[in-house]
Amino acid sequence: MDNILHTFNGEAFTYAHAFLEFSYLLAAILFVYGLKLLSHPETARKGNIWAASGMILAMITTLFLHEDDGGSRIGFTNVIVIIVTLGIGGAIGLVISKRVKMTAMPELVSFFNATGGAASALVGLLEYGNPGNESLLVTLLGLIIGSIAFSGSMIAYGKLSGKVGNISAGFMKYVNIVLLIGITALTVYILLQPEPHKYASLVYLLLAVSLLYGILFVMPIGGADMPVVISLLNSLTGIAAAMAGFIYHNLAMILGGILVGAAGSILTLLMCKAMNRSLWNVLLGGFGGGGVASGEEGGTIKEITLSDASILLAYSQKVVIIPGYGLAVAQAQHNAHELEKLLEGKGVQVKYGIHPVAGRMPGHMNVLLAEADVSYDKLVEMDEINKEMSATDVVIVIGANDVVNPAANETPGSPIYGMPIINAVEAKNVIVMKRGMGKGYAGIENPLFFRDNTRMLFGNAKDSIQKLISEINTL
Repeated sequence: MDNILHTFNGEAFTYAHAFLEFSYLLAAILFVYGLKLLSHPETARKGNIWAASGMILAMITTLFLHEDDGGSRIGFTNVIVIIVTLGIGGAIGLVISKRVKMTAMPELVSFFNATGGAASALVGLLEYGNPGNESLLVTLLGLIIGSIAFSGSMIAYGKLSGKVGNISAGFMKYVNIVLLIGITALTVYILLQPEPHKYASLVYLLLAVSLLYGILFVMPIGGADMPVVISLLNSLTGIAAAMAGFIYHNLAMILGGILVGAAGSILTLLMCKAMNRSLWNVLLGGFGGGGVASGEEGGTIKEITLSDASILLAYSQKVVIIPGYGLAVAQAQHNAHELEKLLEGKGVQVKYGIHPVAGRMPGHMNVLLAEADVSYDKLVEMDEINKEMSATDVVIVIGANDVVNPAANETPGSPIYGMPIINAVEAKNVIVMKRGMGKGYAGIENPLFFRDNTRMLFGNAKDSIQKLISEINTL
């Protein structure tokens, strides 16, 4: 009796249980505070630390203070196994984080997202046959959503790393509709059975169909639409984690999953808006397959020499740099920052125009430039920078293609028609840095390259910027 604190709603609460519940409340506060800090690049690092601290607190208190319905805590052997497993996983994660290149960050995000989905799916699969499990609907939902998040994220990882190609999106939307109907019907059928726990074979079938849907709904998606998919899959992983939390009655898992799911859902809607796509299109996998824009194609390109480009930049009043995935590939963010400082030393105002889906994951360019110590107030979002385009002397497009493609505004037949873009074409002069005349990630022609105010500067972005810096220093 000396271990009993008090009785609340008919349940005996021990000191350990009370402290565990308080730790979950504190963890939730840390999650929310960390999430708020993550909303701005300048405080994002601190936000990660605060949110991670909340999760570490919840993990430690659960490991040592959690009690089952019989009042028993986790056995010593299991604690050792869990700690060793965490140590191995942490060591692997540390090695990966040290070695991963910034260009591979989208693939890494997709891979980590897949592991979260797999964990939630395994929880649903293991707990389905537990006779004491009273949350059968939640268990099946966790299994379905976690499986879709796992297989979909692995396909996204393969596509981002160039290991998996696209398949035609024309018929895939109908296949995906059939699979969604099948998943729903199978779930309802299992739930309506008098003894649903005995239908393990149907649950394995549900797992297989869910995994297949995750693969097929991501497979047709390509081009600049990938950030939408990454955001959606991240949201699904959070929802699946919340389902696992409901199964185990763990408040920390529920709150953490809900926060991730909600944040991912909001970001998904913002990405859909930025790509001019509906969420229903995302779910059906019926967009982003690339294609050829109708209307203005081809023409004569005009090159610019390093000498002419350096004079044009050095004697401008306002320059806007628009980064894209090519900047990441060339690892040219530090060189871009050096060019920015050099031009500012000559009295030129320099800003960066950031499209919300530039790169291959949400916020890719912000992370890249922050790594190079570019001031956050110089990173201007698309809507704001578009207001300044007509008054800009020179726009430097570094490795970006789809996010500055005027076909989005001018060519109804284009796959990206209606997508909000940075209106680089409105600037007085445009310098496009590219390795060649290859099409962008969406696989369509860019009429900007053939406009009268556009000049091409071919070569590796990092080398080209460094040569520009050397030329400007001689002026």
